[in-house]
Amino acid sequence: MIGMAIALAAALQANAAPDIHAAPCVAGRSADPAGWSAATPIVAAASVGAAPALPVGASRQAALPPAAQVTYRVAPANRGSVDSRGGLFAFTAPAAGRYRVALGSSAWIDVVGGGKAIDPAAHGHGPACSDVRKMVDFDLRPGRYLLQIAGSDAASLRLMVSQVK
Repeated sequence: MIGMAIALAAALQANAAPDIHAAPCVAGRSADPAGWSAATPIVAAASVGAAPALPVGASRQAALPPAAQVTYRVAPANRGSVDSRGGLFAFTAPAAGRYRVALGSSAWIDVVGGGKAIDPAAHGHGPACSDVRKMVDFDLRPGRYLLQIAGSDAASLRLMVSQVK
């Protein structure tokens, strides 16, 4: 009886549909977005006036201060735990379009323009076989914006702002 159950289970598994999300990553091939792997260090600011500039299309490995030290322009919807981290960055959208903020670890993302948080246009996870953990898209007009990161459990995270083509 036990032998029949094992044989039946093996037959069912052999005929099961493959899991398309379980495809193995191919060595030497990265699904990371262009510019993601060449991150240079940056230190997030704790105040709006000190926010360092992020170049669009280039990743940065950002050191984050404790969130309790950060004065956000707009209160984040999710500040995270008491001992979480966050920070502020500035970037310029050179043209109207959709811009993507990508993070290498979990944190809350706000893009602030005109003194208010901009509603995201889309959000999701990074591509399979990628180091990108989270992506949030925003439809922006040309101009200067503030990127607010909140609720990070990590003291450092990789981030990048890029224009979606």
